[in-house]
Amino acid sequence: MPAGRHFLQIPGPSNVPDRILRAMDYPTMDHRGPAFADVGRKALEGMKSIFQTEGRVVIYPSSGTGAWEAALVNTLSPGDTVLMYETGHFATLWKKLAEKLGLNPVFIEGDWRGGADAAAIEEHLRGDKGQDIKAVCVVHNETSTGSVTDVAAVRRAIDAAGHSALLMVDTISSLASVDYRHDEWGVDVTVAGSQKGLMLPPGLSFNAISDKAMNASESAGLIRSYWSWSEMAGPNDTGYFPYTPATNLLYGLNEAIDMLHEEGLENVFSRHQRHGRAARAAVEAWGLEVLCNTPSDRSPVLTAVMVPEGHSADNFRAVTLRNYDMSLGNGLSKVADRVFRIGHLGDFNDLMLIGTLAGVEMGLRDAGVPYSAGGVQAAMDVLGQTAQANRAAA
Repeated sequence: MPAGRHFLQIPGPSNVPDRILRAMDYPTMDHRGPAFADVGRKALEGMKSIFQTEGRVVIYPSSGTGAWEAALVNTLSPGDTVLMYETGHFATLWKKLAEKLGLNPVFIEGDWRGGADAAAIEEHLRGDKGQDIKAVCVVHNETSTGSVTDVAAVRRAIDAAGHSALLMVDTISSLASVDYRHDEWGVDVTVAGSQKGLMLPPGLSFNAISDKAMNASESAGLIRSYWSWSEMAGPNDTGYFPYTPATNLLYGLNEAIDMLHEEGLENVFSRHQRHGRAARAAVEAWGLEVLCNTPSDRSPVLTAVMVPEGHSADNFRAVTLRNYDMSLGNGLSKVADRVFRIGHLGDFNDLMLIGTLAGVEMGLRDAGVPYSAGGVQAAMDVLGQTAQANRAAA
């Protein structure tokens, strides 16, 4: 075994802090007993603050894929048309899931180099004179490409078109890392997972639900049982679940919520923004290209980096893992072997970022990928400027 700790710098699952590991280490309790109600209520109410909603939040023992399915089956009927935008690999997977459920997804093609285009969404909705489109589905932070969609702009596009479609948003890799406002932005269903900004292991997923979406669920015709919001509602109101919950993960979730509030959500979002800026400064100094080519859409939680033509991103990742015990994210589907992804999210600080970028720079050298030295220094300069500004403001 190599000395020191492994650097897990993929864009999720993210590193799980000791506080959360210790919280999960408590003995499993009776999920039907009186004491569990406090655990369940704290988790359900606490997640409302993270989604920034006053509405209902549902917690599933599942991966984020389960929450994708829950969003669709609770609100839609067989054959319904849903408008989706191709921001990358995960938007494509959500579209494929919709097809398997018997829905009719209309997929707006994208180039994988930016967020969803609100103007294109508005154009499609204006052309839907019969209001056949029942939902608009977008990914807030596309983990495969490192691009962020302006959800508020998508909401404005739906309203400008005078359309009644539900707005559904995947925040699996952005919640608790990137500013997100379920109520203010008029989102009907928000999908999330535990293993990214919430700093937990994989295993929990979430739906935040508007009143409009709850009303739609009453007449939706897709079959659901495990994912049913109505089955969850009664038990959740008293802090319980209709089936066995992931008890120890809920212990960890409550600790994560406490940690996020102790730091302050605005500070969490600001920290991720500055780490994103520093990582991109390193990439530019190396002479490499960030996959997301729209600066305003670039993600604060990961940076997807293109390797020069004729070089293998997967070989670079393998060399970096072998030589420095650091895992970086791979390129997915359309960008396989052309891109590597640096995760800088969750329980993460300046020194961890600099160590990560140093590992990348050494890996580029060892793998023979052409680059210019100085990326780590460029990132340090960004972090130093921010620190000086913060001290001046204080």
